Amino acid sequence: MIQSFLLFVMVSAPCWGHGFGGNGLLHPLTGPDHVLAMLAVGIWSAQVGGLALYMVPGCFLGMMVVGGLVGLCQLVEQSSELMIALSVLVVGGAILLDRRISGWITSVGVGSFGFSHGLAHGLEMNQTVTPITYMIGFLITTLGLHLIGAVGALLLLEDKHGRRYIQLLGAGIGLLGVWLLLK
Repeated sequence: MIQSFLLFVMVSAPCWGHGFGGNGLLHPLTGPDHVLAMLAVGIWSAQVGGLALYMVPGCFLGMMVVGGLVGLCQLVEQSSELMIALSVLVVGGAILLDRRISGWITSVGVGSFGFSHGLAHGLEMNQTVTPITYMIGFLITTLGLHLIGAVGALLLLEDKHGRRYIQLLGAGIGLLGVWLLLK
């Protein structure tokens, strides 16, 4: 399973996540930048635990809606690919460091990254679908990726070396974030 995931991440091109996606369900799955960031948000929320398990993905999703609306309304003309790649690096680094960070700082950081992802989704909406259908589609997929990351991390945390495994995942995600920034 992990090899399949890594293969998917390595052969996907970030640009594949843009310009198609029908009802919005596919858009978050077609670029490693989106997939990694959304899985990482789930992993990080489980690693921190407590209210962060709900607050971190909730802030991401809430601000993704705002960013999606801004993109759908064409209030800005450029996507925020740099911020999206940076989100992979920063959240991967936070997982690696495994430190408790203030809830407010976490919320603002994750929210800004969620906004950037939503903006990209909104700007790249397929014009043949209704905006609400498209937004619901990318929200469902994003929530699913958050859940996969969180549940996977919670399962790893049951192992006595689980925190280390999660930190290694964070290191890998962060390194892929560096790669995305350098592309």
